[in-house]
Amino acid sequence: MARLILFNKPYSVLPQFTDRGAASPRPTLAEFIDVPGVYPAGRLDRDSEGLLLLTDDGRLQARIADPRFKLAKTYLVQVEGEADEASLAALRRGVHLNDGPTRPAEVAPIAAPALWPRDPPVRVRRTVPDGWLRLTITEGRNRQVRRMTAAVGLPTLRLVRWRIGDWTLDGLSPGDWREA
Repeated sequence: MARLILFNKPYSVLPQFTDRGAASPRPTLAEFIDVPGVYPAGRLDRDSEGLLLLTDDGRLQARIADPRFKLAKTYLVQVEGEADEASLAALRRGVHLNDGPTRPAEVAPIAAPALWPRDPPVRVRRTVPDGWLRLTITEGRNRQVRRMTAAVGLPTLRLVRWRIGDWTLDGLSPGDWREA
């Protein structure tokens, strides 16, 4: 039977088990998960937080990570600036990035969620407002959410993946994991 692990990846942790070639070692999954034979299904950038799925089943890994399967991924995104209807409409239509147009996203402004503190904290600029979005995509391009929000004039300050398909981060603190 396939193993599936839900992991709340902290900020600055590499989404892999080794850090090859770095002048100074950076934290990796090996510092949190001591389960042989599991590998990340998809990626979550070092400067992003939240749900990372790991499995020992290659077919399940492909189904989770491959954009052809259109598995929805939901993010809580703190952005610099305030989202207006034009920026939200652009995200809902899909935006044009340097590697082509994105699929339409589901997006809504939300109140600041009750999340754990980030270390280091997000930079705050007193003269520039910020806001939060719940954004769901069905692709997984490199840094896609960050590039999408930047394309509509809302640079991402903090990015937390909350859900992948039916799997969610509910009940997991940063650095914790559980089997599904």
